Amino acid sequence: MEVSNEEDYKTHYIGHLGLVASKIHELDLINFVDTRLPISMESGAKVSMGERVAAMILNGLGFIDSRLYLFPEFLSDKPIDRLFGRAIKAEWFNDDAMGRCLDEIMSYGATKLYTEYALYIGERRCLLGRSSHVDTTTLGVYGDYSKVENEGIKLPQPAQGYSKSGRHDLKQMVLLLATTGAANFPIYMESHSGNASDKETLPTAANRIHALCRGLREAHDFIHVGDSAMYSNILQYSETMHWISRVPENIKAASLLSSMPEEGLAWIQLNEGYSYYSTTSDYKNVAQRWVMFFSKASASREIATLNKRVRQEAQEQEKAWWHLSNEIFQCCTDAEKAVDVLKKKLKFHEVETSIAEVKKHTQRGRPKAGDEPQVAGYQVQYQLSLDEASLDKKRATKGRFILATNILDEAKLSCSELLQEYKAQSGTEASFKFIKNDSFEVDSIFLKTPERIVALMMVMTLCLMIYGLSEFDLRQTLQKREETVPNQLKKQTTKPSMQWVYFLFRSVNELSIQQSGFIQKIVINVNPLLKRIIDYFGIHAQRIYLNPG
Repeated sequence: MEVSNEEDYKTHYIGHLGLVASKIHELDLINFVDTRLPISMESGAKVSMGERVAAMILNGLGFIDSRLYLFPEFLSDKPIDRLFGRAIKAEWFNDDAMGRCLDEIMSYGATKLYTEYALYIGERRCLLGRSSHVDTTTLGVYGDYSKVENEGIKLPQPAQGYSKSGRHDLKQMVLLLATTGAANFPIYMESHSGNASDKETLPTAANRIHALCRGLREAHDFIHVGDSAMYSNILQYSETMHWISRVPENIKAASLLSSMPEEGLAWIQLNEGYSYYSTTSDYKNVAQRWVMFFSKASASREIATLNKRVRQEAQEQEKAWWHLSNEIFQCCTDAEKAVDVLKKKLKFHEVETSIAEVKKHTQRGRPKAGDEPQVAGYQVQYQLSLDEASLDKKRATKGRFILATNILDEAKLSCSELLQEYKAQSGTEASFKFIKNDSFEVDSIFLKTPERIVALMMVMTLCLMIYGLSEFDLRQTLQKREETVPNQLKKQTTKPSMQWVYFLFRSVNELSIQQSGFIQKIVINVNPLLKRIIDYFGIHAQRIYLNPG
């Protein structure tokens, strides 16, 4: 077909957005949101709240390197009628429409809306695992925000706090996330003020998740897993829920257990270089099982780090003591005080010191016969050496960590299973990599209140859900069909990352050709590999990419 004029054709970027849209459709997100945030089209609204949330997710997953772009600019060059399945215009998704959507999310309750949807999907897709893994991260925010209260309830506020993303110059919000199952499915989210403490938020969230799960059609009793920040405050919920937590090293009983000599421990071997020693504890009057694990790989890394610190201290302390030994003090007491100050800085070394008198002749010239030198000051003499006994004790504790649980019966949770459930905590941490470095660099009108930031954090968690389930489902399909796709190194794999899959679609566009008043729309640059990936995503993805518009 010949094209006579440049105005007779246009291109719109699809890229990987068709995969995102197909997953949104598969998970029935738009209908779910619309039933909870209804809006009357008769009142003038042209897009539903569900469609607005879907647009924000398309935006959130539309840029791998820079998310949370502006509306409607983001949608202006996209074939949104193809993505949404109906005639729709980009300008309908203006800042006012999107801002009101965030307001409606907050009115309904951001955590409530997300959790209802997550439990709906989790049950329907059988994604709920044995345990929930709770952790937090921080997200930097720009702009000045005044404190907001809603009917006397304090809302999360941007505030200065310890930044896990390293942006200590910004105010921040805290995102709490709980994941579960093999898919690391994000089952629960909460937003907190930027200075919120994990010691308070993690146990409280676990209790809320427990209460929510009791309301499921089929009651689901999670084991709630968290790091050491959760330990002390989760104990108060021991009678109502099961939990696993790492025991903080600053607890005296834990420190004593970790420093026990090898001959006093009956280690039981596990796979992958792990072994364990199990005992009981009634810390804070709560019956619990403490299991100390030893990891050979961790011990090697920690001992290497310790040896490096020992070498650094040796260099620093040798220099400091040399300078001290060349200093002349006016009295013995001053010299002893200086020695005490330096001794307090020693961690891996010990030092033997003595104070010597410095004698000089007070008269100028050659001393006369019989003249005795006088005491002119005091000087420190030292001998620095490694504290071998202390170092041996420190090395013996490396690779050890203590996990606690209130599940006392090993038949219900073996020590090996205890370790595996705790190690699965890394799934939540991996999920944070998807969003933890992002900042809310959006127009101040669009995010003019802390409430809208909270709502947008919920939408970001929905982005994480769509991304994570897309990756999980694709990998499951590849393994089931015994097929592979090439990775970044051009090696075949059954476990591609969605970021790489999205990148493969970077050249896919919709071409619109107008001739004789008739418009034909076709998707171009879909090669055989992309067709195969589209097939993995199902019928709706095929309609988006392979059917003419």
